[in-house]
Amino acid sequence: MNLADIALIGLAVMGQNLILNMNDHGFVVCAYNRTVSKVDEFLANEAKGTKIVGARSLEDMVSKLKKPRRVMMLVKAGQAVDDFIQKLEPLLEAGDIIIDGGNSEYRDSTRRCKELKAKGILFVGSGVSGGEDGARYGPSLMPGGDSAAWPHIKDIFQSIAAQVENEPCCDWVGDEGAGHFVKMVHNGIEYGDMQLICEAYHLMKDILGMEQDEMAKAFEDWNKTELDSFLIEITSDILKYKGTDGEHLLPKIQDTAGQKGTGKWTAISALEFGVPVTLIGEAVFARCLSSLKRERIVASKQLCGPKHAPFKGDKAAFLEDIRKALYASKIISYAQGFILFRQAAEEFGWKLNYGGIAMMWRGGCIIRSVFLGKIKEAFDRSPDLQNLLLDGFFKKEMENCQDSWRRVVSTGVQFGIPMPCFTTALSFYDGYRHEMLPANLIQAQRDYFGAHTYELLAKPGVFVHTNWTGHGGNVSSSSYNV
Repeated sequence: MNLADIALIGLAVMGQNLILNMNDHGFVVCAYNRTVSKVDEFLANEAKGTKIVGARSLEDMVSKLKKPRRVMMLVKAGQAVDDFIQKLEPLLEAGDIIIDGGNSEYRDSTRRCKELKAKGILFVGSGVSGGEDGARYGPSLMPGGDSAAWPHIKDIFQSIAAQVENEPCCDWVGDEGAGHFVKMVHNGIEYGDMQLICEAYHLMKDILGMEQDEMAKAFEDWNKTELDSFLIEITSDILKYKGTDGEHLLPKIQDTAGQKGTGKWTAISALEFGVPVTLIGEAVFARCLSSLKRERIVASKQLCGPKHAPFKGDKAAFLEDIRKALYASKIISYAQGFILFRQAAEEFGWKLNYGGIAMMWRGGCIIRSVFLGKIKEAFDRSPDLQNLLLDGFFKKEMENCQDSWRRVVSTGVQFGIPMPCFTTALSFYDGYRHEMLPANLIQAQRDYFGAHTYELLAKPGVFVHTNWTGHGGNVSSSSYNV
């Protein structure tokens, strides 16, 4: 009997919670896991009393699905996804749909989409963000792939997604690997947001000498401003949290940050496309530096920093400067992320809805914030906006923040506080607003040592070579970019 609206493979916590979410919204779900005992445990416990059905094998699972069959996977990215696709292919028919909801690399999704399309099967690669809680009560969903699949999954996806102002945090992103590309950039921005918050925390602690509860209150207050977001909210909770011994837990946690790779993928993509997504790159490298704990312990005893007296300024004013520096840097991070979207869309022929992407992130996901509504408004005003910094609203915000931002960066440098993301964000802003950069000297150097040619301001598009030494040749190398 064909009972289920959709099947879900993978019963780790995300998979289980997504199934329960679908069940809450009236969809019948068939649950399957490679270790079949997990299916039995799930049905006997979390899924007890629901309409959720279980499957003992992939064949059993497919037999319980309505047509077109919709099969979603929440399994480890990489080979496991390809293995399941290989096993599913013979069991499915033309028009059936395979959905990968894991953190897959976007090129893998593009490849799978093309391979399955040739066999008549529709593939969807969907970003799923929001962690366990999001999966259970409303995630941000970023589906892309074969657009013919969207009408058949739209109702399920938009029903279970987070809702903000009665709008689902889910819409069709674009072709092939677009869904997973958007999720990758989301995760990269998440790296940046987290590092920016850490830098603000470091400045509060080591320059202003603030206590844990004092910092928690500051973040709580900031969450009532333009910085209103999930990450600011949980930072306040973390700072005030005390363990069973009655002492604050945070100072006892080892300062070596882990990573699963999506931030690194974003930075690599930026390098591949030649896009200056500097803040996310620095956030990734900050985690790499944190992992050198043993070396840092040795270095801390041998390398000296600046000699400085305790902070003598107005503490409340400097705290407000830190808030504005964090906000300005956050704007830069998102501006860079959307430059990367625009370049990828051009590269792959994707028609990305930039305002729609911002709306998908307004609820359910880790970077959810009120701020994202402002990005949507910017693209509503100007759908072809080249850079968020050129929107009227964001121009004013940067103007309002930049004095504070510069004071924080200069004070932090004088006190020897590492601020990789605050400083790279300010450097990007200053570089972007300069009509003339010193890259003309780089071009002259390249032409001098390698005859790589250059363009004159008066004749753009015409490449020329100069015999700089008088004894070099007049023949240039072929023009290429290095």
